[in-house]
Amino acid sequence: MRWRRALLPLALVLNACMPITPSAPATRAAVMDPGLPPMKLFSVPRTEPVRLSNADLARDFMDLALSLESGRPLDLFTRFEGPITVRLVGEAPASVPRDLDRLLHRLRSEAGIDIRATGGNAANITINAVSRAEIRRVLPQAACFVVPNVTNLREYRRARRSRQVSWSHIEARTRLAIFLPNDASPQEARDCLHEELAQALGPLNDLYRLPSSVFNDDNVHTVLTGYDMLILRAYYDPALRNGMRPGEVRARIPGILARLNPAGEGLAARRAVRTPRPWIEAVQTALGPGASAGARRRAATEALGIASAMGWQDHRRGFSHYAMGRILQANRPEAAREQFLRADHYFALTPETRLHRAYVAAQLAAFALADNAPERALHLTSGAIDLAARHENAALLSTLLMLRAEALDLSGRASEGADVRLDSLGWARYGFGPGWAVRAKLREIGALNPLSRNRDRS
Repeated sequence: MRWRRALLPLALVLNACMPITPSAPATRAAVMDPGLPPMKLFSVPRTEPVRLSNADLARDFMDLALSLESGRPLDLFTRFEGPITVRLVGEAPASVPRDLDRLLHRLRSEAGIDIRATGGNAANITINAVSRAEIRRVLPQAACFVVPNVTNLREYRRARRSRQVSWSHIEARTRLAIFLPNDASPQEARDCLHEELAQALGPLNDLYRLPSSVFNDDNVHTVLTGYDMLILRAYYDPALRNGMRPGEVRARIPGILARLNPAGEGLAARRAVRTPRPWIEAVQTALGPGASAGARRRAATEALGIASAMGWQDHRRGFSHYAMGRILQANRPEAAREQFLRADHYFALTPETRLHRAYVAAQLAAFALADNAPERALHLTSGAIDLAARHENAALLSTLLMLRAEALDLSGRASEGADVRLDSLGWARYGFGPGWAVRAKLREIGALNPLSRNRDRS
């Protein structure tokens, strides 16, 4: 199986703003909450072009397409052949059909994949909208997952320990099932759609070395990027076919990329070093579910030590500092701030990590707000807001807007602050879900404002 890990989001945990995990499903009444403005939705994708060497892309393609996330190599290249049909079953949130239609349109137009939704009783890919409890009964650490050769959870439970559902044993892709939560926020359900449908169609591996991709377990990118669409377009190029051996794929992929990405022929290769397994495991312990506070701290320290010893200057070094900041922020906020600043330093070294910097900006803006430094908070949020919108991350976008609204209030521009706060709520409906979750996020960020703290003491 392939599954999206339930790592804590990179960005949305402020010192007083822990990530919201609903204790009850989002009901239709909550979605239609009359006390909040309507949910805002993203419209036209703003995909950024790929500016990478084809030598690097060829290496990435081979690692993504012919290895599992465990590092185990695959003997065969597998994909669908011919038109692909997708159906949605179960009690899906109202936002999911629209998000699925947008994604299928992008896959057709940007990746050139012949894929369509169907209302029939059978499809190549069946998307099952089920509860998070059902998902976690099967995979406790998964937010969502995809499995070959089954259609629903009942079939998967019967076959879960057999070769039938083993990616390393399949010889062709004809029938797959995706399981996504129907009681999560609209954004979380959409994020699962993007990652799991992309994995169902193409690469089965994730690579932490990729700065601009959903094929990366750091959860920074939540919708398919221009890089991802190029990888998928190459995956379904006529020069490749299901059942090829790795050597055959390796021989053909340079010519495919030369056709699809001619600008990449003249660019120098960066040849980023592979990510060692101990670093991956340390990050997953530090930010994933289930570990004690002490274990998280030790894991974050180990990840940072490995990143330093490897001499990394890329986003993985920044991510290591970010993870340490996350661990420290509850008990040692000043030490956490220093780690976030170091993370920002490394994220600033390449243009591919501008979204990473937007995540850090939310953390640093929270510190600025608590320090009664509204102008600093306004500066930090100004550029980050557009980046969050460009990458369709409503949770990050609404968080930044809420922080900005508080900073405007603190600087004496209450009318502007009220307008920005109202804008944030529509995005928060999509990013965080039910009304109680939106209001909780609003209260948490409002509590950072010294004016609020002074009112509470008076």
